[in-house]
Amino acid sequence: MRILVTGGSGFIGTNLVAFYRERGVQLMNIDWNPPLDPDQRPYWRELDIMDQAAVEKAFKDFGPTHVIHLAARTDTDELVDVDAYRQNHEGTRILLEVVKQHPGIERIIVTSTQFVCEAGYQPAHDLDFKPFTVYGESKRRTEMVTREAKLNCAWTIIRPTTIWGPWSLRYRDVMFKVMRKGLYFHPGKGRVIRSYGYVGNVVWQIDRMLTLPRALVDRQVLYVGDRPFDLKEWVEVVSKELTGKPVRYIPTGLIRLLALGGDVLKAVRIPFPISSGRFRSMTSDYVTPMDKTIQVVGEAPWTMQEGVKAMVRWYDNGSERIVAPVLKDVRQKNADR
Repeated sequence: MRILVTGGSGFIGTNLVAFYRERGVQLMNIDWNPPLDPDQRPYWRELDIMDQAAVEKAFKDFGPTHVIHLAARTDTDELVDVDAYRQNHEGTRILLEVVKQHPGIERIIVTSTQFVCEAGYQPAHDLDFKPFTVYGESKRRTEMVTREAKLNCAWTIIRPTTIWGPWSLRYRDVMFKVMRKGLYFHPGKGRVIRSYGYVGNVVWQIDRMLTLPRALVDRQVLYVGDRPFDLKEWVEVVSKELTGKPVRYIPTGLIRLLALGGDVLKAVRIPFPISSGRFRSMTSDYVTPMDKTIQVVGEAPWTMQEGVKAMVRWYDNGSERIVAPVLKDVRQKNADR
C-alpha cells in the first residue's frame, strides 16, 4: 500500500502520517503548508491542490494505490461567500480528475464534514443536506463532486464530527490554555449531548476503510468519531487530567453575557475565550448518526480517558513551539494572478 495524503500537514493529517509511518507504509503528503511535526518533513511535498499540473506530477512521481483527501479550508469565519472555500469543492474536482488518470489507485477517502447538516437535523439519507454555514455548503458541493466524478476506484466519503487530540492547535490555544490557568467555567450542569471524536479513533476508522473488503465501504458516507456523549463527562476528564481539579460551573445566563462581550472584542480583533458561537456549541445538542460507521468498521480502540491522557501529554511536551499555519485565501490568490 502506497498512501498519498492531501492536506497531511494539518491536525488529522499529522496523526495519520504518524500512524502509517510507524507501520512502515510508503507515504506522500501534499500540502501548501509545512507539517506541524517537523519530523514529517521527509514525507511532504509543497503543493497547491488547485494546481492540477503539480498534482498530476506528484501522482506520477509517487504512484499511490490509496488516497486520503483531507486538504481543505476548515474554519467557519467567512459568513457569505462560498468562493472563499473554493479549494474544498473545486480542489476536490481537480484531485479526482487526476485520480481517474491513474488506474493503479484502488481506493480514495474524501473528507466532508458533519456541518453538511445543521445541529439537530438528522439526515434521512446520504443526499439529505441542510448546511448552515458556507463552509458546510462547500462540503456539500465536495460530496456532490465526488459522486459525479464516475471514479473507477472505490470511494468513501467521511464526515468528521468535532475532532480533538494531539496536534489540535485550536484546543491548545483556547480551551487547554484557559483551563490550565484556572479560568475555565462550564455553562450550567444541564445535559448536552455532542458528537466528538478522539483523533486516534478517527485515524483507526480511516485505516479500516482502506483495508476492509471493498463492498463494505465503496460508495458509502460514514461519520467518523466516537459515540455521542454528555459534554460534561469529557470536560471533567480533561480538567482532572490537566489541572487535577474538577470543572467549575457557572450559571448559563452569565456565560451568555460574557459571550456577547466576547463578540464585541472579536469584532475589534481582541482575543477572548468565549463568544456566542462557542456558547451555542457548549449548550446545544449536536448528535450525528455513528451507528452505521460502527457497524461497518467496528468499535474504535481508544477510550476517552486514554485519549485525554495522550493529548495532555502532547500539550505538556513542547506543543507551545508548534507554529500555526497561515490561512491562505484563494480569492486573494486569484486576484493576484
